[in-house]
Amino acid sequence: MHDIINNYATLLGRVDRWFARCSEQHPEAIACRSGCSFCCRSLFDITILDAYFLKQGFARLQPAVQKAVLDKCRKRVALMQAQWPEFAHPYLLNYRPEEDWEALMPDADETPCVLIGEDGRCLLYEHRPMTCRLHGIPLLELTGEVMHDEWCTMNFVGEDPLQMTDLAAPFEGIFATEVALLVEFTGALLGRRLSEVDTFIPTALLIDFDDPERAGWLKG
Repeated sequence: MHDIINNYATLLGRVDRWFARCSEQHPEAIACRSGCSFCCRSLFDITILDAYFLKQGFARLQPAVQKAVLDKCRKRVALMQAQWPEFAHPYLLNYRPEEDWEALMPDADETPCVLIGEDGRCLLYEHRPMTCRLHGIPLLELTGEVMHDEWCTMNFVGEDPLQMTDLAAPFEGIFATEVALLVEFTGALLGRRLSEVDTFIPTALLIDFDDPERAGWLKG
């Protein structure tokens, strides 16, 4: 398990270096800065590997900070359970279709992420999920393929970043490595090698990864 997490941290570092490079090349066009949490609203689905990595960072926070965050998480779960009464630990999404997940993530939801501190900074920035690291810039493959055609509205104002070839990175390889590590991780954690197991950021912090019954988390 230790090697899997280290390899995932290395992969996340590759993504961070890509984002940093893009910001250096287009400092006037990319507004993303430490403390900007304009995009950190609503719920985000993340992989169970991201959830585990996030909890590793969470364990390092001061107890009082942990308590405050967990209080927010439980309140968020209570709202979700109003729509999914059966949504309980281990809070995995995959037993329901993705259309149902989206019902819990309406575009109009402006609720700040539970991990945003009073200063607007992420409390677990170094352990934040993959999706957070990719957000804000369109994802362009080196071949020219557009992997994701959306970006933060505060970035590239009056410009078309889809034409900026220097934003490109080998995302096909990055995503293939991510899936391979997830398969390896689920095999070690659940005894089943799976390529998709997801949760949300608030529920990730409530998962007990030491649960002796975890092999049965995805029965059926």
